[in-house]
Amino acid sequence: MRVISGTRKGLPLKAVPGSGTRPTTDKVKESIFNMIGPYFDGGLAVDLFAGSGGLGIESLSRGIDTCIFIEKDPRAIPVIYENLKKCKLEDRAEVYKADATRAIKALEKRQARVDLLFLDPPYEKVGYYELFNQFVEKNLLTDNAIILCEHEKGVDLQEHYGAFTLSRKEIYGSTIISIYRQEEGQGHD
Repeated sequence: MRVISGTRKGLPLKAVPGSGTRPTTDKVKESIFNMIGPYFDGGLAVDLFAGSGGLGIESLSRGIDTCIFIEKDPRAIPVIYENLKKCKLEDRAEVYKADATRAIKALEKRQARVDLLFLDPPYEKVGYYELFNQFVEKNLLTDNAIILCEHEKGVDLQEHYGAFTLSRKEIYGSTIISIYRQEEGQGHD
């Protein structure tokens, strides 16, 4: 695993030990960012099931201002910190050991406005995709937000979450990447 592009291109990233997390492969990560970027002009990203932090770190390397990493696996937290330190990105990141539902409440309390949301829960936890609705209902997403869901082939996500519509879907082996964007004129900012 490594940073694919941007200011930290080529830096290696450590994986979380054990099989509790499923790192996004470099090939899939490169494809993801070619679909949603490939580069960003600032903004806030949230990596909701961060694992080793690879997707959030990639977004920081490609121009996102700040990324909030949420992960409840205690083995993953030191790995995220180590990867951020290796990439010299600690000052642009916040890391929280928290359950995703609690994290959303904290984001709502601070009135966060998210530009890029990575929703990549453990594959067996299909219900976690419903958290997308909470981001929409609590007005935590900007009008131009991009939501990226990584899921198993057998999981069918909704076409719409509030004003956000499935804009692209790509299959990589047993993994599907679904990208959501807001339809024109549907914002409420």
